Amino acid sequence: MYIYVPDKVAANPAIIVAMHGCGGSATQWYSGTKLPSYADSNGFIIIYPGTPNQSNCWDVQNPASLTHGQGGDALGIVNMVKYTLTKYNGDSARVYVMGGSSGAMMTNVLAGSYPDMFEAGAAFSGVAHACFAGAAGATPASANQTCAQGLQHTPEQWGAFVRNSYPGYTGRRTRMMIVHGQADTLVRPQCAIEALKQWSNVLDVTLTKNVTGVPSSAYTQQIYGDGTKLQGFFGTGVGHIAPVNEPLMLKFFGLTS
Repeated sequence: MYIYVPDKVAANPAIIVAMHGCGGSATQWYSGTKLPSYADSNGFIIIYPGTPNQSNCWDVQNPASLTHGQGGDALGIVNMVKYTLTKYNGDSARVYVMGGSSGAMMTNVLAGSYPDMFEAGAAFSGVAHACFAGAAGATPASANQTCAQGLQHTPEQWGAFVRNSYPGYTGRRTRMMIVHGQADTLVRPQCAIEALKQWSNVLDVTLTKNVTGVPSSAYTQQIYGDGTKLQGFFGTGVGHIAPVNEPLMLKFFGLTS
């Protein structure tokens, strides 16, 4: 685990968990986005977890990670957050999660298994929560690529996977931003469509409008409800991994205006 604490950290700082993709590392993802510079100007803390397993891919297929409080990489990351909240007097109401590829997949897993911990998440080129459930692994080399090729369920079925990950939970649900490239052949664009189906069911919002040219000319923004709980972004000609757009994400999180 690598923690970035800016020199001028806020009194009760927000925390962002930022997760690398397959083959990556905590230090690689630290260098892979511009989040540290935004932490410097806004006073939030960034946690960069790392995993040495499954070719450095997160265990998004693991029943333990897919179940609240049962272990796996998911609980390890949650414990990192708890440590950071205590050590730096962090704001538990402003904990966020983001990642690319495998990190985006774990973003969805954490949002589903630990909605009580994460206020919002942003997944860049990921898959729905529990999409890899039952698979032996969740790497590009794994035998079962059904999920990454666009496994489909109904919104109700996808929503049930989330609710079953934390039975009896009735509190707030993690707000989500889903970003994907239309030219992604490793994790197909259908995966983002499925994730949006899942979170629209969980968050009880429906697609209200498409906005072309947001955040740039290649993208189309999908707004669900009033846009505060769920948004999707699809980039024409964009491959794997869809580039992280820090200003867009931080505005959705509510950390910048």
